[in-house]
Amino acid sequence: MAEVPSNLTWVRAAPDDATGPGPWIELAFGDNDLVYIRETSDPENVVTTTQRKWDAFVLGVQAGEFDHFVEGVESAAADES
Repeated sequence: MAEVPSNLTWVRAAPDDATGPGPWIELAFGDNDLVYIRETSDPENVVTTTQRKWDAFVLGVQAGEFDHFVEGVESAAADES
């Protein structure tokens, strides 16, 4: 596994009004066009990708290309409350 730079600035992908420990996804943008991704509940487990791949993923999310992965999730969450 590649070394994770210690000088990264992690940004939490959570709503502004979110409270509590999450878990949340955190991102950091490093040198050499690298993007680091981790979960707050397991910060030592870091996944690395490139800026180009990250941008393609974000554009795909915005275009709805991954919506099929969450079909029924909202209704299941409502059933649990």
